[in-house]
Amino acid sequence: MLEKVFKTDDIYEILKRRVVTLEYVPGLVLNEEDVANEFNISRTPVRKIMQQLHSDKLLHIIPRYGAQVTPIDFKYMKSVFEVTRQMDPFAVRLAIDRINSKQIEELEQIVDRLNSYDIEKDYQKAINDDENFHSIVLASSGNACLKEILKGLHLHTERLWHYSENYIDQMDIFTTTLGKVLDSIKAKNTDKAEIYAREHIDAFVEKIRKEML
Repeated sequence: MLEKVFKTDDIYEILKRRVVTLEYVPGLVLNEEDVANEFNISRTPVRKIMQQLHSDKLLHIIPRYGAQVTPIDFKYMKSVFEVTRQMDPFAVRLAIDRINSKQIEELEQIVDRLNSYDIEKDYQKAINDDENFHSIVLASSGNACLKEILKGLHLHTERLWHYSENYIDQMDIFTTTLGKVLDSIKAKNTDKAEIYAREHIDAFVEKIRKEML
């Protein structure tokens, strides 16, 4: 049987997901040779992938050896949230006039799933659906530049969601504001949609500040 051939972009996505979901814990050192052997490729593309993840601020390059998974930097996260609490609401504002019925239906399904989840059993599913919600809004915003910027920032907010699992004890942090965002999108009320999108971020930041800082 032939071994699966991985493209460089595929390996980048796999390693990125491992960092974001904490399969690769903060501080873990990734050896170029080990990664190359796992995916049956040479060390040259591995080095390129690690440079990409370094640019994403997910890895710290160790010369002539490999890379270390970056720690959760709360000072940097503060700057991330300062940006996303402005740009995420703007994405919602743009989406209101550009979103289609299929995308609205997908958002409705996400909110329905979130309302059915148990925080202890389904936390990882909730994180995934939270990110799915944002991805659909971004896609429907129709702004490629905004999508590129927020996609990179959301890597870090999603990683912090995973890191915070032991401190999130209620589904309300997902369901209340996202439900209101969806209702505002359907009503085409841009002002309320922006307010609730910002409240969704603020609720998470306040929970982190209260429990972890």
